[in-house]
Amino acid sequence: MARWLKHPTATRLMDGNLPPLVLDLDGSLRAMNRPGLVRMDLTGWQERIRFGCTGRDWRTFSTHLDTLFPDVHGSVLMGSGDFHHVSAFLVARQRQHTGLHVLVCDNHPDNMRFPFGIHCGSWVAHVARMPHVACVDVVGICSPDVGWAHAWENYLMPLYQGRVRYWTIGAELGWMRALGLRDAARNFGDAASLVCALSSELSGAHAPLYLSIDKDVLSEDVARTNWDQGRLMLDDLLSIIDAIAPRIIGSDITGEVSAYRYRTRWKRWLSALDDQPDIASGDLLRWQHQQIEVNGVLLDALAQVARDT
Repeated sequence: MARWLKHPTATRLMDGNLPPLVLDLDGSLRAMNRPGLVRMDLTGWQERIRFGCTGRDWRTFSTHLDTLFPDVHGSVLMGSGDFHHVSAFLVARQRQHTGLHVLVCDNHPDNMRFPFGIHCGSWVAHVARMPHVACVDVVGICSPDVGWAHAWENYLMPLYQGRVRYWTIGAELGWMRALGLRDAARNFGDAASLVCALSSELSGAHAPLYLSIDKDVLSEDVARTNWDQGRLMLDDLLSIIDAIAPRIIGSDITGEVSAYRYRTRWKRWLSALDDQPDIASGDLLRWQHQQIEVNGVLLDALAQVARDT
């Protein structure tokens, strides 16, 4: 595990009576209002952390979060999927749960090469190296990031080691078979088939599980995000939550939609390569409201799981 991903504290089991914790990094969740919601103002970190950051900036940010983080909390929300690497901090805090299974619902593998530190598309590789993590399943991938044209960008070692698996829909995975990685991915023709197979496998397991949801895994018909999106419907996510209910020890939700102009040149360049579209102000407010409604459904489901277990 990278030294700068270690943390001295750890959270306890998620409690269904605890309100969600919002890490306000981009302002996308300011209209969200649930009873008891806890909000941490981290907007001053947006430029340094959004999309990606150096190891030095990540260590500084993690140390700052450790001084503020409550020992117990409900599900964590962190804004745009540009901050999904914050999940690495949250998983690191669960190190008292040995043999931890991390389930990531995401349209992208988040197991891509980033040599400068950590970013929203590389964090799964860092989590897979944590000693207390047994495996990471990334579910719902439709992105071309797992296609042959981007094969060289994927971290291969965690795939060979069986520490990371891809669950894809309509992907071209011939390159993985050619490299002897047949068991590292399962491909399905539609979302229903994937959810059925995944639920069947997960319901027979007993290891503690951390759930991370990036809503770009959802169809645009459900909620719009900053990124290209997958094919899952909201009911698909609820079915997955139901299948893993007895095992969930923590969770986070990302994938809000927000607009930001980077001051850092390399971030402007990399984000341009990802073709993130400009968003009209009217669409931005409408999409954020839609996202908050989806968050409410997911948070209700996760809170009920915690109360029942």
